[in-house]
This record gives sequence, C-alpha cells and structure tokens, in this order.
Amino acid sequence: MEFLSEYASFLAKTLTLVVAIVVVLVVIAATRGKGRRGSGQLQVQKLNDFYKDLRERLEHSVLSKDQLKATRKAEAKAAKQEKKAPPSKPRVFVLDFDGDIKASATDNLRHEVTALLSMANAEDEVVLRLESGGGMVHSYGLASSQLVRIRDAGIPLTVCVDKVAASGGYMMACIGQKILSAPFAILGSIGVVAQLPNVHRLLKKHEIDFEVLTAGEYKRTLTVFGENTEKGREKFQEDLETTHELFKGFVARYRPQLDIDAIATGEVWLGMAAQERLLVDELKTSDQYLAERAAEAELFHLHFAQKKSLPERVGLAASMAADRFVLTWLSRLNQQRFW
Repeated sequence: MEFLSEYASFLAKTLTLVVAIVVVLVVIAATRGKGRRGSGQLQVQKLNDFYKDLRERLEHSVLSKDQLKATRKAEAKAAKQEKKAPPSKPRVFVLDFDGDIKASATDNLRHEVTALLSMANAEDEVVLRLESGGGMVHSYGLASSQLVRIRDAGIPLTVCVDKVAASGGYMMACIGQKILSAPFAILGSIGVVAQLPNVHRLLKKHEIDFEVLTAGEYKRTLTVFGENTEKGREKFQEDLETTHELFKGFVARYRPQLDIDAIATGEVWLGMAAQERLLVDELKTSDQYLAERAAEAELFHLHFAQKKSLPERVGLAASMAADRFVLTWLSRLNQQRFW
C-alpha cells in the first residue's frame, strides 16, 4: 500500500509538471504569435503537371516497354521543339469554394482573388469549383462580392457546380459568365428563410419572467424567450420579403436571361431541369472541363492556406471541434431538403 501511495504521488507530480510545461509553451506561442494572426501562404499547383502524371502512370502500367520508349521519345522531341518556340498559351486560374453556413471559405477566397487580380488579364480565365447549400445572407453577400471583383476586372469567370449551388451558393454561381453543372447537381433555392424556437410558454408555465428591453420599435421583432407579437411577426416577414427582393435583383442583374419571378420561388432543380430554366449554361463536370482546358491552356490551382498558431492547434482544439459539430448539424438541417 505504501508503494502504491508513493507511486500515485509520483504520477501526480509528473502529470502536474507536464501540464505546467504545456501551459508555458502555449502562453509563449500565444505571445510570439500576437500580431501574426491571420497570416498565411498562397499555394500554387500547376494542374497540367497533375494531369500529365496521371497519364504517365497509366501508360507505364498499360504500354509495353517498346511502346513506352517510343512514347517518351516522341514527348521529348515535342518538348524540345516547344522549347525552341514556346507557344503562347492562355492561363486558367482554378479556385475552390466549399461553403458552410457562415461561408467560412471566404477568408481564403478574398486573398486568392487579390493574388490572381495582380497579374490576370482579359486573355486569362478563372474557374471556380463551387459547392454550397447556402447560409447567412451577409456572409454569402461578401463571398459573392469577391467574385464580382473578378468580373469587374474584365476576366472571364466560369463556375463549375458538381453537387450543389443553392440559395447563397447560387448567389455566387450567378456571377459567372458561364455556369457548368453536373447532370444531377442541385441548383436554385432563390429564396430566404429564417426560423427560431420560442420557449415563452414553457417559461411562463414555470413562472419564469424574461424581460426584453429595446430602444427603437423594431430593434427586436421575434425572440426566443420573450412573447412574440403579431406586429413583430409582420415586421420580420417584411424584412424577409425585402431581402428576397434584393436577392432576386442581384441574380437578375447577372443572369438577365432568367425569368426571375418564375424561378425565384425557393425551389431547387437538378442540373438537367436547371439547364432548361437557364439557371446553368451547360451540363459538364468540373473534371471534364478542366481536362479539356489543360490540353490548350496552362492551369494553376490557387489555395490560400492560413497558418494556425499553437494555441489554435492545442488549446482551442476542443472549441473548434465543438464549433464544427454545431455548424455541421446546422448545415445538414439546412440541406436536408436536398437529400
């Protein structure tokens, strides 16, 4: 028993020491990381090399030694000829946007757009691979504004939708001069929705008062805990209608060929039906489009990677995991109509 007691005491002291060291390291990292938060690095990958590597790996497995030797010899000859008189190829800048409720990918998108605008011109093209079921109006409004920067600069913008571009996702997609969709991708949902629970009657049943004090008649229209009024509901609905009209006007501005009143009902359509309603221009996956472009242009994939500090990776890991969990379920609830 004495041995176990001493051993437990030793473990406690060791654990205390380890925890103290971790805390000190986190504090030091946090102090050193002040002022550098938000820094990151632009990563650039030439997709032509990616496609070339895929082909070469397949050739290595399929072709005989003589065939492979002849193929490599022909490629070397073509490369030598091209080196003497390099052709002027157009450039295609490829971006990805995987949207959640908060359109969190906007933080990277804004830097990627700033980078490509520093050298892209009207002879180039930007391809956005977009996947989003929508989310907060102001968040997707900012994300859309980043794409407007590309269009205003006179650079052709092509948006590829392989799975879903609905609500705020379509708000982004409509900015492209050309929208490509997979046959069974989901598009549309040009509408506005808001929902919240109200537990006022439950609180009242348990004789719990909840006071809502405001300065301004419509500072708070609907609440979770207070008693909602018909006047408040009417104002809230009016605000939704106003937002919907702004949404419709935004889409109509960039897709004037649409019958906006016919498609801005909040409905969604699969790619084939969406094409009939002019929500998309062509049925084609992003893989097919980029593979075709790689044969005639230089493709560059841009990704701005945020640097994470030690506290973010260690001390805030649980908080970030909880946030992701909540956002994931909110996204699922928001997109359950698409399943």
